[in-house]
Amino acid sequence: MQIRNKFRHIATAAAVAAMLVAPAQASEDGAGSGSYQDLVSLFAQWRAFEQPPDRDGAPDYTAATFARRHAELKEYQQRLAAINPGSWPIEQQVDYQLVRAEMNGMDFYIRVLQPWARDPAFYTTVWADQSDTPAHEGPTHHHLAELWTYEYPLSQDLEARLTAELSVIPPLLEQARLNLNGNARDLWITGTGSMQKQVDALDALAQKTAGSGKALRQAIRVAREATASFVGWLGQQAPAKDGPSGIGKDNYSWSLRNVHLIPMTWDEEVAVLQSELARAHASLKLEEERNRALPPLPAIATPEEYQVRANEAVTKFIAFLRDRDMFPMRDYMDPALRAQMGEYVPIEMRNFFAIATHYEPLTLYTHFYHWWDLAQMRDDPHESPIRRGALLYNIWDSRAEGMATAMEEFMLHAGLFDDSPRTREIVWIMLAQRAARGLASLYAHANLFDIQQAKAFQVKWTPRGWMRPDLDLLGFEQQLYLRQPGYGSSYVTGKYMLERLMQDYADTLGAEFSLRRYFEDVNRAGMIPVPLIRWQLTGLDDEIRALNKGP
Repeated sequence: MQIRNKFRHIATAAAVAAMLVAPAQASEDGAGSGSYQDLVSLFAQWRAFEQPPDRDGAPDYTAATFARRHAELKEYQQRLAAINPGSWPIEQQVDYQLVRAEMNGMDFYIRVLQPWARDPAFYTTVWADQSDTPAHEGPTHHHLAELWTYEYPLSQDLEARLTAELSVIPPLLEQARLNLNGNARDLWITGTGSMQKQVDALDALAQKTAGSGKALRQAIRVAREATASFVGWLGQQAPAKDGPSGIGKDNYSWSLRNVHLIPMTWDEEVAVLQSELARAHASLKLEEERNRALPPLPAIATPEEYQVRANEAVTKFIAFLRDRDMFPMRDYMDPALRAQMGEYVPIEMRNFFAIATHYEPLTLYTHFYHWWDLAQMRDDPHESPIRRGALLYNIWDSRAEGMATAMEEFMLHAGLFDDSPRTREIVWIMLAQRAARGLASLYAHANLFDIQQAKAFQVKWTPRGWMRPDLDLLGFEQQLYLRQPGYGSSYVTGKYMLERLMQDYADTLGAEFSLRRYFEDVNRAGMIPVPLIRWQLTGLDDEIRALNKGP
């Protein structure tokens, strides 16, 4: 097998790794010590350290504890910097960069983001639904009650477990009144809404578990009372909150490069998203011109029709990938999609994604690559303990959201919608919406927009009026992206980097390239930042070297 240009930059890999190690920790001659097993051992110790100590039955997020832990974090970073991975295989050097990024993530949270001090939504404990990503989107505290992991009616053991998880809420919210001293108005107002939703979730849980034992019923009642009281306290404090919620361009760029390992600055992400927003709108207009003689797509009109169309869409998608041998097929793929097909929504209640799926369910199901990712992590965990679970601090966002978004357009160009030209229009509408909301989030973090302006921008630049300001989705999205810098843009920048990876991998493999191999090797690399996948698959290190440049 002849592979052109394969690993043509491996000779510089050691230099890249040395460059990314903190200069203060390098020895005079550039030499270092430590084995890959030392890194794995340090990773296990680091993950144990990252868990905060308890305070009165809840995680301790007080200022004094963070000051002490920030100093201790520096010791872990020094231990990591003392390990020189320059002679290791690229796969192991990638793991080194992942550990480094997680430690940088904690440093960034303590120095800049400070969700425990600025963002009331950080204290949400009750989560009814599973995220479609490796971990929760945005900052969460460390002791959550994931209701979707329970089977109802609850067994005695599950009742005891849920009772213990809910018991965290009263002391945590009492501590939150001490910790929340920030002045980020938009985070405060939207976070108050998030906590009110916890009241509603606890009410629903009380009804669902009405026949449970006394201990659980009391835990739910006490947790609800504590949450409702906390919502009232937040409302009392709100008039005094008048500061910005964005973290600023420089902090944003630092987080991109040092935590998410994206070799861009705020300005460079703006340029990418502006280009993609314009391309999506222009492509939509060209599709509309191409299809002007065709009748409009009919929307699904009944629950029964929805179920038929949804099942047909899954069948068509799986067959398309299998029959063309363009994707590494797995047994979990079909059931994973059918479990997420959704249901009929009355027209007046349809948000953006419901509008799209009621015209053609298949458009959004291509984005459900997410559920294949989760199934692979469950059924075929990565051999590296560092990549086996979800990376902390949403470091996986460019891969998870980038691939899900890229898959929509990949499938359009590969021919999935050739028998339904009007469906192609929906794909461009979805890209425009993702670019608009991501661009709005960038402006919000630069404090050029407040959250109302960000929402208005997203509405304006989402075609056909599909982003309605009266439904919860708009507020949810902009709140999330304000809470987690880089997330709103990751859908589009991740897609952009995966497209570049496809270009470079095809160049590396030459005639041996296939879409099946591309997807298989990207999946095998794990849920890690796309630039690290590109380095591992091609040996190209320019993006990794670019991370060392300042904003």
